[in-house]
Amino acid sequence: MSLYAIGDLHFSTLVEKPMNIFGDKWDKHEEKIISSWKDNVKEDDVVLVLGDTSWGINLTEAKPDLDIISNLCGNKIFIKGNHDYWWTTVTNLNKLYDNMKFLQTNFYEYGEYAICGGRGWICPNDFKFDDNDEKIYKREENRIRLSLQAAKKKGYSKFIVITHYPPTNDKLEESLFTNLYEEYGVEKVIYGHLHGKESFKMGLKGVRNGVEYILASCDYTDFNLIKIMD
Repeated sequence: MSLYAIGDLHFSTLVEKPMNIFGDKWDKHEEKIISSWKDNVKEDDVVLVLGDTSWGINLTEAKPDLDIISNLCGNKIFIKGNHDYWWTTVTNLNKLYDNMKFLQTNFYEYGEYAICGGRGWICPNDFKFDDNDEKIYKREENRIRLSLQAAKKKGYSKFIVITHYPPTNDKLEESLFTNLYEEYGVEKVIYGHLHGKESFKMGLKGVRNGVEYILASCDYTDFNLIKIMD
C-alpha cells in the first residue's frame, strides 16, 4: 500500500473553465493527471487530493468530476479548496462513495499514521490580510487542531497533515499553522494552491524544525501524482 498526493485538479466536465488560460502547460491537463494516476496507483493505495478538485458550483455540477476520480484506482481522501463551492458537509459527502472520504476536523488511518488536516487559509502578510482574514486564519488553525486532537485521542502519535493553502506567507515566516505542526510533532505537511514559477517560490519546502513540507499542486508536479511513502 502506497500513499500518493496531488492538488488542484480543477476538473470541469460540466463547466466551461479551460485552464490553459494560465499557460500552454495546462493543455489537456486532466488527461495528464488521469494518465499518471493509471500508471502509478494500485487498488489498495491511498491518494490525498488537496483541494480545488472541481470547478462545479454545486454538487450536481461537480458530481461527474468526482465520478471520474472515484473510477480511478485507490482510496481517496479529500480536503476542501478555496474553489470547491460544491463542498457541502463531510457527513453528506462521505455517503456518496465507498472509495472516497472527505476530511474536516476528522481524520483517517493510514497504517500507523493518522491523516489529519483541513483547508487552511492565507497567513499574515504585507499584501492582503484584513480582519476577516484574521478570523478565518484562526478558525482554520483550530479546525486542523481538532483533527489532530481527534487522532491523538484515539492513540495515534504519528501524523501526516494535508491542507489546501500553504502553511506560511510569501516570506516563509512561522505561522499558527507551523507552530501547530511542531507542537504535535507532525512528520509531513502536504499542500497545494500555488500555481506558476513565481508562486512556487512562496511555498515552504523541505524539512524545517522537524516537519517536512511538500508542495503538490498539479502544475508544480507537472501533473503527476507524487509518492509520499510506501
